[in-house]
Amino acid sequence: MTPVIVPSRRTLVALAVGLLLVLVAGGAAWFWLAAERSRVMAAYADVLGRIAPAQRPQATPEARAAATRDLEAILTRYPSAAAAPQAAYDLGNLRYDATQYPAARAAYEVALARGATGTLRTLAQAGVGYAREAEGDFLKAIDAYRLALAGVGPGDFYYEALLADLGRAQELAEQKADAIATYQRILKELPQARRAEEIRARLRGLGGS
Repeated sequence: MTPVIVPSRRTLVALAVGLLLVLVAGGAAWFWLAAERSRVMAAYADVLGRIAPAQRPQATPEARAAATRDLEAILTRYPSAAAAPQAAYDLGNLRYDATQYPAARAAYEVALARGATGTLRTLAQAGVGYAREAEGDFLKAIDAYRLALAGVGPGDFYYEALLADLGRAQELAEQKADAIATYQRILKELPQARRAEEIRARLRGLGGS
C-alpha cells in the first residue's frame, strides 16, 4: 500500500503565502486596469467635449483643424477605447466638411472597424456612402448605402433618407431601372414620406410613376 504523503505545516504556509501573493497581484492588476480605463474615458470625454463647438456651422476653419488634430491624437493614443467609434465618426464628419473625402471615408471605416453599433453604425456606414459619392465612385456608394440600410426599416428615422441616397447614387451610376424601383419603394413603404414630392419629381424625370 502506497503511503499517504501529508504536506508539512511549513509547506501549507508557503502555499498559502504564494496564493495570497497571487491574489494581491491580481487585485492590483484589476485596480490598475480599472484606473486606466477611467483615465482613457476621461481623456475621450475631454476631447469630445472640446470639439463640439468645431462641429457647428459657424465654426472657423482653425477651430475645425484643431478639433481634427485632437481627435487624431486621441485615436492614435487609445485606438481600442470604447469611445473610439464615436471619435472616429466625428473625425470623419470634420474631414468631410473640409472636403477631405478619402480621409473622411477612412475615419468612418475606422468607426465601423472599432465596433460602432446601432445608430452610430448606420451613420458611419452612410458616411462611407457620402464620401464614395463625393469621390465619384457611385457603385461603391451604392454598396455603402445598402449596407447602411441593413437592419433598419420603415419605422426607423434614417430609413427614408438612406433610400433616397441609394436612389440618387443609382441615378448617378446610370442604373435607371434600379433608381426607379428604389423611389417607388419609398412611396410604397412610406406613404407619408417627407420627401414625397421630390421623389415623385425624380420618378417623372426618369420616366417612372
